[in-house]
Amino acid sequence: MSPLEFEVDSLSSLEERIQRAVQWVAQLRHEKEAAVEAAAVAKAEAERLAHQVKTLEAERKQVRARIEKLLGQIDQLSAG
Repeated sequence: MSPLEFEVDSLSSLEERIQRAVQWVAQLRHEKEAAVEAAAVAKAEAERLAHQVKTLEAERKQVRARIEKLLGQIDQLSAG
């Protein structure tokens, strides 16, 4: 192999490695964008669920108070 052929082969090899690196970086950027988007969706869902939990807890508290009031009225009936 002549020095010129060796340089051409080395240059071709370098070119291939650079092309693979560029493709790899592009793929990683795409994956990162997808992960960031998925994280944003998950965060929004978590916030929605947290709000729903608070609403359900408030409703549960109201139902409990109404049931306690009804039980108190039943107690008054049985006492009287």
